[in-house]
Amino acid sequence: MTVPTTSCHAAQPKCLRKALAPAWWLAPALLALAAPAHAAGLDGRQLSALWGLPFVGILLSIAVWPLVGPHFWHHHFGKIAAAWSLAFLLPFAAVFGAHTALAGLVHALVAEYIPFILLLTALFTVSGGIYIRGNLHGTPQLNTAILAIGAVLASFMGTTGASMLLIRPLIRANDNRPSCAHVVVFFIFIVSNIGGSLTPLGDPPLFLGFLKGVGFFWTLENIYRETLFMTVVLLALFYVLDRHLYRKQGVTRPDPTPDTPTFGFDGAVNFVLLGVVVALVLMSGMWASPVSFDVMGTAVGLPGLVRDVGLIVVTAVSIAITPRAVHESNQFDWGPMQEVGKLFAGIFLTIIPVIAMLQAGEDGPFGAIVKAVTNADGTPNPAAYFWATGVLSSFLDNAPTYLVFFNTAGGDAAHLMGPLASTLAAISAGAVFMGANSYIGNAPNLMVKAIAEDRGVKMPSFFGYMAWSGGILIPLFLLVTWIFF
Repeated sequence: MTVPTTSCHAAQPKCLRKALAPAWWLAPALLALAAPAHAAGLDGRQLSALWGLPFVGILLSIAVWPLVGPHFWHHHFGKIAAAWSLAFLLPFAAVFGAHTALAGLVHALVAEYIPFILLLTALFTVSGGIYIRGNLHGTPQLNTAILAIGAVLASFMGTTGASMLLIRPLIRANDNRPSCAHVVVFFIFIVSNIGGSLTPLGDPPLFLGFLKGVGFFWTLENIYRETLFMTVVLLALFYVLDRHLYRKQGVTRPDPTPDTPTFGFDGAVNFVLLGVVVALVLMSGMWASPVSFDVMGTAVGLPGLVRDVGLIVVTAVSIAITPRAVHESNQFDWGPMQEVGKLFAGIFLTIIPVIAMLQAGEDGPFGAIVKAVTNADGTPNPAAYFWATGVLSSFLDNAPTYLVFFNTAGGDAAHLMGPLASTLAAISAGAVFMGANSYIGNAPNLMVKAIAEDRGVKMPSFFGYMAWSGGILIPLFLLVTWIFF
């Protein structure tokens, strides 16, 4: 995903509403169509694979348009997402009835999209309110330490939050070196992707799993070995490479940001708000309440409702108490959240028939996909799930990719956490890890690239970056497959 650069600082509340509201542009169309009818369950066995074309279309648009037509994309990505949404919604309402279509829309919004976008907005806002003041010298030891800290932070403030917090100080620390592109590349590997694999706060696909019933600490307990292996090996490789280049290149130009003896945090109160976000998510997963509200067939539990309202309050408080100077220093902008909000509104809607068809298993239109990741005895193949999820996550957004294979494996969180734990671990690791394979694999990748280039770092091209990831990450993923799956 690319990042529009339109500033909204002067009118933050208005821009916040724009970031959170894009899903509602779909509601009037269905409300106009709505008529008394009985909601019918969607049987994936009776659907044609053609119903998946709008979902494929929006994902390909996200992958291709920013590369071939970045200017057009920046100005019209919302319209493109809306067009693909209507390409599914209107025919679906015509065939299955307006009430069924409206019920599907409501479920996608209430059960998945709204909790998802509220968490992302809260993490984005809180991290954007923290500015690291001061500058240290970018030695291989310091650079490696920053990457290690970022890997830990990513699982608790999100890969986007950790990336936005640390990328600017990292670039400042190395801005007197002839080139630090390799530093940014490894930053994308470790902080923007792999580091976010231990909790639902870390990366969007894991939060979607949490919303589907996966325990908050399940990924920490089940893929910490894979994460630790990848992180430690990458940090070691980075240190060796950075030390070699540091000794070879030396310092060849005056430091535009001289080192300072100390550093500190502006907007540090946002760390408290980050703790509130963590507490809210934990609460929603651990609090069992019998209170539930029915919204057109979708159950909305009291814990989830309290969490979502709390996230809105956290976002508003962070905006209100963060000094303007901190946002300006961070170049805080609502553009990324507007893009994510609009695109995911379309993704969560168009994925409805895809999930239904995958849940139909081998009897559905996507039976070939199910067979490809299934052993001869009918059990899922974790290695196949790891690579299938990972390859698609390399070029498509990893959140919907996770949902696709989560449902391919049955979609039952309790079963996946139990007898099929290795399969769920493979899906989770593949979605998070292999988002690092390309610039478009995960939203923070392009954000970090854009910030680095704005600061004068000559970053690799799209395929140049893939040469880095192919040479370093793919062999490590093969090792992960051999050792763990």
